Amino acid sequence: MRRKYGSSAVHGRSGGGGWFRCLYSETLRSSICEGGRIRMNLEKIRMSKGGERLETVIGRGEDEELPEFEFGAFDVEVLDRSSRGKKLASGEFLDQYVQNGAIERHTMRGLIDSIRLVGASEFQCSEWVEEPTLLITRYEYANLFHTVTDWYSAYVASRVTGLPNRPRLVFVDGHCETPLEETWKALFSSLTYAKNFSGSVCFRHAILSPLGYETPLFKGLSENINCHGAFAHDLWQNPDDQKTARLSEFGEMIRAAFGFPVNRHRTPKLVSGHNVLFVRREDYLAHPRHGGQVQSRLSNEQQVFDSIKSWASSHLECKVNVINGLFAHMPMKEQVRAIQDASVIVGAHGAGLTHIVSATAKTVVLEIISSEYRRPHFALIAQWKGLEYHAINLDGSYANPPMVINKLSSILKSLGC
Repeated sequence: MRRKYGSSAVHGRSGGGGWFRCLYSETLRSSICEGGRIRMNLEKIRMSKGGERLETVIGRGEDEELPEFEFGAFDVEVLDRSSRGKKLASGEFLDQYVQNGAIERHTMRGLIDSIRLVGASEFQCSEWVEEPTLLITRYEYANLFHTVTDWYSAYVASRVTGLPNRPRLVFVDGHCETPLEETWKALFSSLTYAKNFSGSVCFRHAILSPLGYETPLFKGLSENINCHGAFAHDLWQNPDDQKTARLSEFGEMIRAAFGFPVNRHRTPKLVSGHNVLFVRREDYLAHPRHGGQVQSRLSNEQQVFDSIKSWASSHLECKVNVINGLFAHMPMKEQVRAIQDASVIVGAHGAGLTHIVSATAKTVVLEIISSEYRRPHFALIAQWKGLEYHAINLDGSYANPPMVINKLSSILKSLGC
């Protein structure tokens, strides 16, 4: 659906009019919306400032951090006098193209519902943002899996709307700072929390990034999305319209953002042997309502890691380097480097395994799954990237180390080791 107002003089600051459209996915039942000459009125958005240091906001409630929009929180300029003061989108339109689904508080729907049509005389701006800008609201912003769904949504929104360069970001939420902001800043050209602006801010081109809950990475957990992935180079050589390189290209974008070369033919692994990366689960303070401890998914994780390391030290067929993936206390660039250099990625079910979105071709994934956490997160990511995936399903949360080593040995043999 596209609505254009006035003469569409997008490049002029006076005269003209704004425009707005939504691109709807029938598969995901969600939309990527964008518009021009859109004004954000901060006094009509209720939320905390955002971007604070975590230790200064311990105990703050999530309701304070998520935005509440009054009517007129956002405006679009129009020339048609009869439209002024009215809503941009009807309830019928929102129900059809920006559905609530299972999301109790759909902030992007609330944002669109707040958009008011105003005349040129009322469309006054304290500041203009000239470059294309993604407006993003995050929910589970300190969890790697959910943050990757937000990164992916922002990436897809940029691709679908045909942006030629990396856009800037505005967080329309009041969450505090987290270590994952490092990657937001690496992936996009700049980052600003909405409440850090002052006055009314006007965007020449604004794109509303769908919520992470509306990406296939999340919806695929409960719905059957018939999709298979491949690496871009493979599809160039063997075109197949039943496969996609979208997730593979997203992983390349993450690697490139941290300065790693993207060899689309194949990123060579270490000549000194094969790296087996064991992704660990560690305690860390994630957000103001978090106690600092993570729930164990593998009760004897240290024993399994030590057994693999001991086995690798005496592995005669080829050199096996076991990497201790203590990601919670590593810079993101080093995390991505460890993923890129791995031949095999091993780990218990947990958010850290989401890093496989950045894995290179021929990387093999081995997930150890306790009986309590049999969920398809990482099997689906592997499927949509075109990675080889194996699972060890446990009866409880204890893994028999020889069983894990036998599986790992079999995988390494398939890699010629």
